[in-house]
Amino acid sequence: MRMRKHFATGAALTAAAAMILTACGGGSSTTTSSGGGSTASEGPKGTVTAGVAYETTDYGPITTSALGMGANWQVLEGLYRFNMADYSVSPALAAGDPVKVSDTEYEVKLRDGAKFSDGTPVTAADFVSSYERATSEKSIYRQFFTFVDSVEAKDDNTITIKLKHPFASLKERFVNVRVVPSSMDEDSLKAKPIGTGPYKYENITATEITAVPNENYTGNEPAKVATLKWQSLKDDSARLAAAIGGTIDVMEAVPASAQDQLKGAGWNVESKPGYGNPFLMFNTQKAPFDKPEVRRAILKSIDKKKLISSALEGQAVEATSFLPEANPAYKKPATDLSYDKDAASKLLSDAGVSGLEVNLVSTDHPWVLSLVPQIKSDLEALGLKVNHTQMASSDLYSNVTDVDNPTYDIVLAPGDPSVFGTDPGIIISWWNGDNVWTKKRDGWQTSDPESFNKLQSIMDEAVQLDGDAAKAKWGEAQDLLAEKTVIFPLVFRNMITGSNPNKVDGFQAISSTGLQLIGVSAK
Repeated sequence: MRMRKHFATGAALTAAAAMILTACGGGSSTTTSSGGGSTASEGPKGTVTAGVAYETTDYGPITTSALGMGANWQVLEGLYRFNMADYSVSPALAAGDPVKVSDTEYEVKLRDGAKFSDGTPVTAADFVSSYERATSEKSIYRQFFTFVDSVEAKDDNTITIKLKHPFASLKERFVNVRVVPSSMDEDSLKAKPIGTGPYKYENITATEITAVPNENYTGNEPAKVATLKWQSLKDDSARLAAAIGGTIDVMEAVPASAQDQLKGAGWNVESKPGYGNPFLMFNTQKAPFDKPEVRRAILKSIDKKKLISSALEGQAVEATSFLPEANPAYKKPATDLSYDKDAASKLLSDAGVSGLEVNLVSTDHPWVLSLVPQIKSDLEALGLKVNHTQMASSDLYSNVTDVDNPTYDIVLAPGDPSVFGTDPGIIISWWNGDNVWTKKRDGWQTSDPESFNKLQSIMDEAVQLDGDAAKAKWGEAQDLLAEKTVIFPLVFRNMITGSNPNKVDGFQAISSTGLQLIGVSAK
């Protein structure tokens, strides 16, 4: 059996990151500081306040929230961590690289003296329980570890990992098992988890998070700031006003139209490409959306280039496949989903569909809502009647999609699985693996099990190949995803970050949602 190529991870990922920066968007943050700059000898000083575009009630180690994950980067650790600016990987809770016992067995030692922020020593058993939580039946992280046969504690400080087959991206995948005490229950973890990172949560409310240095931290990235704050400001104008008014110093998700205003106020503004996208998801268990031809017609009726030039002010690239063109595994699929109104009309006609009334449900993120008028207009030009409803992400998923026998038609929502890494197995399986997306949200496993199972087989084979063979197999996956069009991105969006150079040092804009504040200090 041949080993899978390590796409966009390690050395390859660092090289790929340079290409990625030409194709999509990156995260942003805001920081308000007081006090002088800090050094290792002086200890943490000042305050850094981040103005963020998301909100959540779930800060647990298997959260899927952009805010929860981004905040947890400073508080919870896996065996390894990404530098989200370039996806390079370094040891976090691990003492070093995995030690190879055989092609399918590795050992990882925990760093010496590792403790949770409450002073309790970290053991291999804590890692095992965290792994079991991440791979439980209800966890969407489960799909990231299908190559793992078992994880066991060899002793208090050593973990044994056995694989089903050779796998090159071991460190990158185990970034996503963040270690928490075995004794913490699910409700406590979601509300205020305890970790081993350089910071610990001090207070969490619906609108603000506060974290302070973890005095028990023994790793190589100590806290540089006395207080980290995240202020939840979903409304673009509210974040912009806070930035201009000086109550935040790095701004997440800067609207493209506000770039010049922020620059005029002395801020650094950076646009970084990435994998974040607005996608359409279809209820494939409901006619006529059970027909791939109807789904493709709707995708082809939307003028993506016009969306980019108008609503997104040029800060995105068209999604020509399920992966962005910057990904080394990218293939332009055989099924063309680019804008073509005449072809879209023919697809609908051939499917016997006319006079269709569509209920479009979107999240209430401002930039997502800015896409709705044109999408609605394009669909109506195709002869459809469109009813639009907006709601918070948490409400949309809990009340509309994650229910038995959902009745929605189409969902428009944002997504960015690159917070977990950028190898194609991560990106594709996030939306299309054996998980809640396909079981409940779009119903693919039920509506078309043959094609769904075919995709799973393709992915299982791809992760065991290398070089051109791997790329060809990932190309098969992209062909199938475009043909079936169950979930598909419209564009890959540039994320724009603004930071106040008079208030913060060491801040790096990233290509995903969330804010990387490790290494940041206050001026």
